[in-house]
Amino acid sequence: MTQNELLSKLKTIITPYVQNKEALENLTNETDFIKDLEINSANLVDVVLDVEDAFDIEIDNESMEEMLTVAASIKVIEEKLASK
Repeated sequence: MTQNELLSKLKTIITPYVQNKEALENLTNETDFIKDLEINSANLVDVVLDVEDAFDIEIDNESMEEMLTVAASIKVIEEKLASK
């Protein structure tokens, strides 16, 4: 799966939780889920659960804590997919 495919799938997953739709339109690797997209911490847990389902992976607590930006999330997803 390419970076663009991962990004597209991740964008689809986070869309229902995003409060700042303008930031979603300008999504980059540096986009911060809490600061830029205004996703609250409770919804971040939902995002992680949705990511686990979508990619058929398991994300441990340590990895979950890293998933605060688009780039960090993609990195975690790639690592988990590689270790399957």
